[in-house]
Amino acid sequence: MSGKDLYQKISVIFGGVMVFFYVGFGLFFILSPLFSNIDKVLRIIFGSAFLLFGLARAFRTYEKIREVFFSENDTENQSSGL
Repeated sequence: MSGKDLYQKISVIFGGVMVFFYVGFGLFFILSPLFSNIDKVLRIIFGSAFLLFGLARAFRTYEKIREVFFSENDTENQSSGL
């Protein structure tokens, strides 16, 4: 495993963690009573933006996980004749 492969794997895992952060913060921002001093419409707009960004990032992270973790094994098996 080269340094580039390790960096890509760590980057993908960090991306997955950030997906949970964005989705969680979006829900927290919309539903939490801590932000009750902010107008409800603004909370929904900003919370929805975080949710949508989290979902978009989840899709990109899913594609990257498939590329980094699963396509690598296919190329190794093809090159070794398995």
